Amino acid sequence: MLSSVGREVPGGLLRHLAFSRGLFGTFCRSRLCREPASSKTPGLAVTPMGVHMPESFCVARNFAFAFRRMAAWIVLICLALCGRAVAADATIRIGHFPNVTHVQALVARGLERQGKSWFAPRLGSNVKIEWYSYNAGPSNMEAIFANSIDLAYVGPSPALNAYFRSKGEEIRVIAGAVNGGSALVIQGDSAFKSPADFRGKRIATPQFGNTQDVAARAWLVKGGLKITQTGGDAQVVPTQNPDQLALFKSRQLDAVWTVEPWVSRLELEAGAKILVDERDAVTTILVSSTKFLREQPDLVARFVEAHRELTDWINANPAEAQNLLRDELSAEMRSDMPAKLIAQSWGRIKVTADVSPAAFESWVADAQKVGFLRNSPDLSRFVASR
Repeated sequence: MLSSVGREVPGGLLRHLAFSRGLFGTFCRSRLCREPASSKTPGLAVTPMGVHMPESFCVARNFAFAFRRMAAWIVLICLALCGRAVAADATIRIGHFPNVTHVQALVARGLERQGKSWFAPRLGSNVKIEWYSYNAGPSNMEAIFANSIDLAYVGPSPALNAYFRSKGEEIRVIAGAVNGGSALVIQGDSAFKSPADFRGKRIATPQFGNTQDVAARAWLVKGGLKITQTGGDAQVVPTQNPDQLALFKSRQLDAVWTVEPWVSRLELEAGAKILVDERDAVTTILVSSTKFLREQPDLVARFVEAHRELTDWINANPAEAQNLLRDELSAEMRSDMPAKLIAQSWGRIKVTADVSPAAFESWVADAQKVGFLRNSPDLSRFVASR
């Protein structure tokens, strides 16, 4: 059975509650003081020890005794309920990408590999963390819809798209994560300077509809090109990050709009150069499914606080954070990540747990320009209130 706050209450406790409700009447009718001793002694009552006491005194004692017993039962019941809530095991399933712009997730996983969990001591030993890696945001959001994960580090574009698709019912932003770290790179010998130069060219993005995909399409449209979801004056080609490098090296791609560490890998390993550097753009946010937020509000609040503390630690310890990030990326990608690559990527990101609803308005405008959104949606519920 569920209580009024939605927590399951054991049957035994319900019986105790029912019993407690009757305590007042039961103990007020107790034999602490008996009925008046006789008609010859009006106003007096006899205690079990045979002592004659004023009836008013005995009534007061009966009431006081009843209230003390009731209070004791209430305390025991509350302790049982609270103990049950704390003792209950919980699991948080978190999605993220193997990108530098998901640094909080990667540093946390790196610490766990060393047996130094960041979240466990802050959430409680009864809370288990499960990590799930995705290539890009849309697949991450599909996992939220399928109830496969509870929280996700993700770009604003897929999160907003999920919010609009569900009419604001499925997704809430609970914190910021990273700004910057995304860029448009071109071939080292390219003379491209503006969107007009990309007419008839091929530009790769990590996934259709992800944050960099929308940014690339909007940039081309603002420059006067006609871009459709399947073609247009230039071809935007959704390509997984690991495949971009080989295709760029073989010149099957003219440009790539992606995130770190892939921006730096294209520079260092393929001779790419940056044309558009999005250092101030919101690149990664932390979101929750509304189901998880509704069912575990206290746990979500504790996770956000731990996420903020981790963000502060990363900013205060950049060298150690970069080492953890490098080791975790190497483990997840099964490829060694040079320290130079991580250092170069690090210089383009800003690690922050802050986020503002106003930051998403420009993305909405871009999404409307490229046809991902037709109406002006209501963003009032997108960022969860604290």
